[in-house]
Amino acid sequence: MANKTQVKVVIKGLVQGVFYRVHTKNTADRLGIKGYVKNLANGSVEAVFEGDQEAVDQMIDWCHKGPEMSRVDHVQTQEIKPLTNFKIFEIRY
Repeated sequence: MANKTQVKVVIKGLVQGVFYRVHTKNTADRLGIKGYVKNLANGSVEAVFEGDQEAVDQMIDWCHKGPEMSRVDHVQTQEIKPLTNFKIFEIRY
């Protein structure tokens, strides 16, 4: 991964109770992304994606759509430096 990046993403809308975290993990695993996803107390979902720039961009694009039962109203992204060097992608509780 020559062009590795890390971003924090907050997804707002109908994103809890619709398997958003599970679908996020499945998509991240498929794209080779490391990091985590978790629900926030305000009803949003937070994720940190680390990996190849192209894969992270694809992941962010996916977040704008989400799984079928979700409704995404807003996606906020913030680049994080330095990299955390996650080993896996996990759902945090």
